[in-house]
Amino acid sequence: MQIPIESLNLLMLNVGLARHNGDWNWKNVSSPFTRIYYVSEGEALLHLSHHTVTLRPGRLYIIPAHTMHSYECTGLFTHYYLHVYEGFKSELNLMEFYDFPTEVEGCENDELIFQTMCQLLPDARLPESNPQAYDNAILFSDYVQRYQNMELWLKMELRGAILTLFSRFMRRASLKVWTQDERMKRVLEHIHSHIYQNIDVDELANVACITKPYLIRLFKRESGVSPVQYINKKKVERAQLLLFTTDKPVKEIAYELGFSDHSYFIRLFHKLSGITPQEYRLRMR
Repeated sequence: MQIPIESLNLLMLNVGLARHNGDWNWKNVSSPFTRIYYVSEGEALLHLSHHTVTLRPGRLYIIPAHTMHSYECTGLFTHYYLHVYEGFKSELNLMEFYDFPTEVEGCENDELIFQTMCQLLPDARLPESNPQAYDNAILFSDYVQRYQNMELWLKMELRGAILTLFSRFMRRASLKVWTQDERMKRVLEHIHSHIYQNIDVDELANVACITKPYLIRLFKRESGVSPVQYINKKKVERAQLLLFTTDKPVKEIAYELGFSDHSYFIRLFHKLSGITPQEYRLRMR
């Protein structure tokens, strides 16, 4: 399975160089954008849900969107950072289809790529290293607007740089086992392209050209969750983005995502996120 490169909507939010001395210690960070780091000096720890990674010089690291993680730094540590949002509407998301290594060996010109991006966009650096200072709706909207106002040549140059850095991880990425079935591929593409609509399992069975009971068994066997659970997870993630980036009322967001009963949407959001949509919006702002 190949994702057409033209279908990737990679939008740059921030890029910069950060220097720390035991002061990069943030807990339980999770954002709707993907982070890429290149370490140039020192070491730090990246704590993920199931393992800890030592961040070392000359290497690249990637943290997918919505990944809960923490940082630990006890000494000198210098790194470049890049924040990228992938898929603003219904585009296919690389992270949905591929397993990426968290760490890869950097190439000779990776630091130069970061340096060039920093020179091109000095205002794209973060206001400070604390995620609470930059990971909020107001600044996110400002970052998006900044990108949209860029000249075309600059967008092209940034896209080339971002794709080059992503390619370092793609070289060692592998298709998720459950996406290698052609029927699953069609089903996933249908879900992502109709995420703002009410998606019926019967409809998915027709897309896959198999019976509904077999689709449910196949989907759960390959992905570990039922089609409905997967759809609900994707809709809640999309709702989180809308709550984060817009001022739309919760009821409007529910209807926009195909929920006819906004009370059910609130209960589902709470079940999957642990808080209500309004609480999520207040926390992120």
